Amino acid sequence: MSIDRVNSLSERLLNRRSMLQNMTAGFGMVGLSGMLGKRAVAATGSNPGFHYAPKAKRIIFLFMNGAPSHVDTFDPKPKLKELAGKKPDGNLYRKPGKDSTYMPSPFDFKPCGQSGVPVSETLPCLASVIDDCCVIRSMHTDVPNHEPALLQMHTGNIQPIRPSLGSWLMYGLGAENENLPGYVVLRPTPNIVVGPALWSNSFLPAEFQATSVITSDMRVDKLIENVRNPSLSETHQREQVDLIQQMNRLHAEKRNHNAALEAQIKAMETAYRMQYAAMDSFDIAREPQHVRDSYGDSDFARSCLLARRLVEDGVRYVGVYYVNKGNQPWDTHSNHNESHVKLCADADQASAALIADLKQRGMLDDTLVIWTGEFGRTPYSQIGKGKSKAGRDHHSTAFSTLLAGGGIKGGITYGESDELGMNAVEKPVHVHDLHATILHLMGLDHEKLTYRWSGRDFRLTDVHGKVAQGIIA
Repeated sequence: MSIDRVNSLSERLLNRRSMLQNMTAGFGMVGLSGMLGKRAVAATGSNPGFHYAPKAKRIIFLFMNGAPSHVDTFDPKPKLKELAGKKPDGNLYRKPGKDSTYMPSPFDFKPCGQSGVPVSETLPCLASVIDDCCVIRSMHTDVPNHEPALLQMHTGNIQPIRPSLGSWLMYGLGAENENLPGYVVLRPTPNIVVGPALWSNSFLPAEFQATSVITSDMRVDKLIENVRNPSLSETHQREQVDLIQQMNRLHAEKRNHNAALEAQIKAMETAYRMQYAAMDSFDIAREPQHVRDSYGDSDFARSCLLARRLVEDGVRYVGVYYVNKGNQPWDTHSNHNESHVKLCADADQASAALIADLKQRGMLDDTLVIWTGEFGRTPYSQIGKGKSKAGRDHHSTAFSTLLAGGGIKGGITYGESDELGMNAVEKPVHVHDLHATILHLMGLDHEKLTYRWSGRDFRLTDVHGKVAQGIIA
């Protein structure tokens, strides 16, 4: 076919959007912009690459949305027992209700592993792998409300205007596997608080947007809708992809090889290849039964197992959102003690199994696992209008985050909250500091990872952030 004929077809007869939809598989909820290949940003000439040798190659972020209680998980506070029933006082960020009193944890803590790190009895499985973990007890964030705190934990900003951590990593480092997305979000329900703004690319180029997958049905054709073309053979698809890519190149040449257009051309090829790679990577049924059993039988458990398969196949960043079978987050405003036990029982096994599985496969040393919520919960009670069983309210001035693998020191605690768990007082770690540390472990300097937009340079940590060197091995 002559060049003139190709130009004529591309300009007069073919709609490029419909070609993308019809020639490949459609890909439903998996956006083409989220499936770019290795170092796609290099086309812009602005990919910073590694600033120094990384300790971690990949991240699995286990997000306990709703916010677990730090004083019932990793930060024992015996002083609360002495003050049980007394009214909280002092300079409290969040004013307690008139019936609120100090509320000691009813759960026992004991030293675990060879390191002796205290862990609540409600997390026996994580206790069994605590020697591979670091518990930051001095985390704090700015606002004790879910939406702004969720946004800050994911994007560094309390408003939905900035790129997510995963998008920044993709911008800085690109993907490792050209056949799969580099950034994947696994969530059991579309009803995650805030939602897509938590994994948005914002003003970064579209190729750094996450691929979001609903995991309530783990059949591969349900996880990734339209992943297979229902009518064309692989040979015919290859022929059509080659044809449209030739037209794409001609189109790009006329537009001085625009970076955004080049990204979409790359996405077309990646989408074609993903039809075959995804059928393997996303299929947890290929795992031996004993491995599946070790994670447990829940949406979160299956998502954790899928996360391990994805990072094993080269996905750089996987976010896993926790919601239990009753669609309950960790937001225990009432009946806290009973709800906390159920939530821990559901999340504990899979979280620990993931860490143990990565270690057994020799992957934990360069895979960073993060276990946290958006803030903690108050050391004092929250009593509802009907005098229902006591809950715990939101608490942003001190909470705990667990890290495992990926270049961190195992079997340690870092920082401290005060004797009541009210405020971070020793080696405080703000969310900006956590982000700076994560980027550091991935080989990126948070002060150098910048993107110029609307006349100024932006970064994940804005003008803040310092690396918590004390947790780095």
